[in-house]
Amino acid sequence: MSEPTSFLRRYVFSTDHKVIGKQYLFTGLFFLLVAGLFAILIRWQIAHPFQPMPVLGHLLSSDSHGVVIPTEYSKLFTMHGSLMVFFAVTPILIGAFGNFIIPLQIGARDMSFPVLNMLSYWVYALGSVAVLSVFFVSGGAASAGWTAYAPLSSSVKITPGFGQTIWIVAIAFSGTSTLLGAINYIATILNERCPGMDLMRMPLTTWGFFYTSILNLLWVPLIAAALFMLVLDRTVGTSFFTAGPLAPRGGGQPLLYQHLFWGFGHPEVYILILPIWGLLGDLLATFSRKPAFGYRATVISMGVIVAVSQVVWGHHMYTAGMNPILGKTFMFLTVSISMPTAIFFFNWLATIWGGAIQLKTPMLFALGVVFVFALGGLTGLFNAVQALDVYIHDTTFVVGHFHYTLAASVFFGMLAGIYFWFPKMFGRALDERLGKVHFAISFLALNGVFAPMMVMGVGGALRRLADPSHYELLRKFSTWNQVAWWSAFALLGGQLVFAYNFVRTLASRPTNVQNPWNATTLEWATSSPPPHENFPAIPVVCRGPYEYSSPAVADRDFIAQNEPALEGASA
Repeated sequence: MSEPTSFLRRYVFSTDHKVIGKQYLFTGLFFLLVAGLFAILIRWQIAHPFQPMPVLGHLLSSDSHGVVIPTEYSKLFTMHGSLMVFFAVTPILIGAFGNFIIPLQIGARDMSFPVLNMLSYWVYALGSVAVLSVFFVSGGAASAGWTAYAPLSSSVKITPGFGQTIWIVAIAFSGTSTLLGAINYIATILNERCPGMDLMRMPLTTWGFFYTSILNLLWVPLIAAALFMLVLDRTVGTSFFTAGPLAPRGGGQPLLYQHLFWGFGHPEVYILILPIWGLLGDLLATFSRKPAFGYRATVISMGVIVAVSQVVWGHHMYTAGMNPILGKTFMFLTVSISMPTAIFFFNWLATIWGGAIQLKTPMLFALGVVFVFALGGLTGLFNAVQALDVYIHDTTFVVGHFHYTLAASVFFGMLAGIYFWFPKMFGRALDERLGKVHFAISFLALNGVFAPMMVMGVGGALRRLADPSHYELLRKFSTWNQVAWWSAFALLGGQLVFAYNFVRTLASRPTNVQNPWNATTLEWATSSPPPHENFPAIPVVCRGPYEYSSPAVADRDFIAQNEPALEGASA
């Protein structure tokens, strides 16, 4: 396919996977900023209840004095969570990295369905416009939480106005975009691999996107059905999820929504984290200058997690009146998922052990993922046990666990990917010194935000309270809330360092950086940034993705996947 010449076809309505990946990246970074500012305001409100926040409070609060009132607080944490999950993390991880990297790592010219790929971004863009519009309609933004539990979200009497309804439609657009991308990713990985690229020669990053796409294909339709019924409940008077006096006719079942949501919602955790697990396999091997330990075991373990993750959703509903016997089944399945997780976690450690570690910025963030994911994973065992979960359910302990497991791991993983692939995307590398400053601030501040949540949660602090100091029991946590606030403020400062580095580097001239990390996978076998169809000629793969420190090469410590077989080298 010839390269388009018009501006619209090259940069706006492009079918080139690399351009679409950049579109997802820039849009996702915008929503990451917006959702991050909401988080800052949330932490301020908890630490300084109903006190006006300088500058940011006036920008984000409708109160003329910059004070967050209780109804606005509900809107803040609703929009923070939904923007982060559906409009920031998913587009950056799956939309940006998946689009840009998959064809390059498997030696393909483009995605299997380029036009469908373009449509997936523009469906997401429509959802982005819709979700931003909720701030300007009657009743304001959605306020039923990012999970949108019924009947809070299904009854107009409880959440009046158009904001909640438009929010539901916006999430549906985002899900549709993800579904279109999943179809494309699976077809591309199965059908477009270059000669020699067997499944067991694919980089772990591509395996992560493959598994993620399978989960998206299976479970996004489920949440789509739930959202469709929510819209009907709010607009035409059905009662799928509304019971009792609120039901206009007959009666529905609010718990049905919880089953539908968490049927998607727990696989969603793995949908977001699987690409990070794959990315970590690539980065730890690259910067330890060692083959990824237990490559096949990691691939199989990730596959087992994909299978088991689809039958554990009930651990979110232990307190919803579930039969204890059924609860024990979900508990067994949830705890069992820790076994394959432990396998690839120890594979990460074995990859690092004894390696010639290079502490470049991508590696620092990768090591940060290892640390925060370990904390999040271990604390998840407490939530998995039915008797313990009854005590800590809906406390800030759950919030801390969730943010360590998903938010912190995904956040550090995204940044590791941006620093790692920025030279490939833009032909210039981000500044290493600023990158290390960014990591140091982010690592310390992020732990300062989330660790206090666990301490307070064990002490009984409930989540979603606009003013914890209203309750005498919770006043003792004021110091911890102050620590979390100042840490959140420092975390924002660290991201300003990143933003400066990002914008300054983009504005500079390309430096002809080709393979700054001496990596072996195929995305580095072409120029940076890649040409229109990626490769001058389709590469032929001769070996696996992590041939580091091979004795077959004397002048360097790596052999690229597409280099001709050398005498004594493993194929």
